[in-house]
Amino acid sequence: NLFKLFKNKEVPEFLVLLYCQTKNLKKTGTMCKDTIINWIIPFLSVGKRGFSSKFCLMKIITLIFKRLKTGCQWREIPIKEQFEEGEISWDTIYYYFNKWSKDGSFQRVWLNILEKNKSKLDLSCAQIDGSHSKTKGAESRGFQGRKAANTTNAIFLCDNQGQMLAMSPPMAGNHNDLYEIEKNLKAIFEFLEQADINTEGLFINADEGFDSQSVRDYLESKDIVANIKGNPRNGGERDNYFDEKLYERRFTIERANAWIDEQKALLVRYEKLDVNWVAMHLLAFSFFFLRKIKV
Repeated sequence: NLFKLFKNKEVPEFLVLLYCQTKNLKKTGTMCKDTIINWIIPFLSVGKRGFSSKFCLMKIITLIFKRLKTGCQWREIPIKEQFEEGEISWDTIYYYFNKWSKDGSFQRVWLNILEKNKSKLDLSCAQIDGSHSKTKGAESRGFQGRKAANTTNAIFLCDNQGQMLAMSPPMAGNHNDLYEIEKNLKAIFEFLEQADINTEGLFINADEGFDSQSVRDYLESKDIVANIKGNPRNGGERDNYFDEKLYERRFTIERANAWIDEQKALLVRYEKLDVNWVAMHLLAFSFFFLRKIKV
């Protein structure tokens, strides 16, 4: 409540900071210290022999979130905000990020958050859409005419309130949303299964770019109701289910994509490796959901 008052400019900032320090919830720039300790650090991998890092992992995670939020270059991360001068270098921060991305640590973080808080999701319906990100010399890139640039494309799924849930593997931007669609949908729903989220009977909204019989058949095989807007290019009237009123909720994924773009490291893709780019998205999903449920 105090943070809401601060946001509405009803209390000065120094009172919020004093409250945080008193309750041991000192803000770490992007996420509270206790949130990082409780929801992120327990799921990060340790050394093969079980040795703990000599560096404070909470501070390292804070700097990774700082990079996610600001989009600064790794070498420009404000290390002095967390560590003494000369205590650690930027490439050590990147080493940990790269390590945790490749060994699935950030995936475990997001899966745990989803599983433990799935009751707080709004699955009255869900939205699916593809999104292109401009990229600079990364894997899975291709020229996309609409953006007149090399892009990476991925399929995203969010709940009825715009909370991102999962994403497909990245693909080159010269491919449309239907490229390898069954493989991509399978990856998305297998991820939800790992989080013990039941999708049977779920209504899914999708735009005309997903108007394909293969999409409808796959969703039907998962007992999911496809509410897909018909594509005029496919020609003719077809007897497919479509609820115009339900389809109006599709705006939530557009809003969700706008929230993701607030994280400047995702607005333009500079991460060369696909696995690192996906990890950045999972961290963004985690950040927004933890902030929403106020844990």
